[in-house]
Amino acid sequence: MKTYSFSGPSGTGKSSFALEFAHQNNIEAIIDDGLLIINGEIKAGTSAKFEKSSIKAVKRAIFQDADHVQEVKEAIDEFQPGHLMIIGTSDKMTKLIAKRLGFEKIDEFHHIENYRSRHQMKMAQFIRRTEGKHIMPIPVVQVQQNFFKRLIMKGYEIFTSKREKIGETTIVQPDFHQDLDVFHKKDFIQCISKSCNSSKIVKSIEKIDFTLYPLPITTVTFQYDLDETNEMVHKLEQLQRTINGNFDEQFKIEFFEVNLKIKSIRKMLEKESKQN
Repeated sequence: MKTYSFSGPSGTGKSSFALEFAHQNNIEAIIDDGLLIINGEIKAGTSAKFEKSSIKAVKRAIFQDADHVQEVKEAIDEFQPGHLMIIGTSDKMTKLIAKRLGFEKIDEFHHIENYRSRHQMKMAQFIRRTEGKHIMPIPVVQVQQNFFKRLIMKGYEIFTSKREKIGETTIVQPDFHQDLDVFHKKDFIQCISKSCNSSKIVKSIEKIDFTLYPLPITTVTFQYDLDETNEMVHKLEQLQRTINGNFDEQFKIEFFEVNLKIKSIRKMLEKESKQN
């Protein structure tokens, strides 16, 4: 059996990408948060996402329980997958899981940052912090609703570039993920507005458009200060960096696009030309 490690920081979208990665590499078996999943079906194990505390969840994910280890090992022996991928937060974690399941070595190591952009990973972490949503790479019908889980809902259908369905994901909100950051749209708008008002080139803000999903994008329409037309391109780029930097500092998420629209630059330049 060929083994793969797929790792990255918590909440960066590993489980969301797992089905696509497995399809691309002909991997039929996945170890994710304590579960053995083969061809989209749970064959053994218990998900760490169903534990009552974060400490218990970690122990479940790294297979500290002997009965849990034995159950998964027996299922692997029974189904004999040719390829297996272990998902974890680091190479160290996937190596530990492999050792506890009796694998001599991991053949290939892969990392989420090589497949997802910084913007995508930060967006995934933002959703984790603000909504407490965790992804399981299995259809919702494979997950039994019970009082331990506050939210279970259908996730996303995963398709190939040829629109062939690979599988489905499920969104759960574990009990151990209770402390959430709460933000409102006005919080995002205020941060953008404050960044603009701190810039010398902004005479007045006309409008701020903002969308959060699927990736943050803002468009700021403003009047450009007549006294700041020298090196205008450089100053506009600096404003974009300021808006993005302040947004990242406050919310730990970066803009995918920061669009600036100058409403009255033409009239201002004409006025400046006449004065000269």
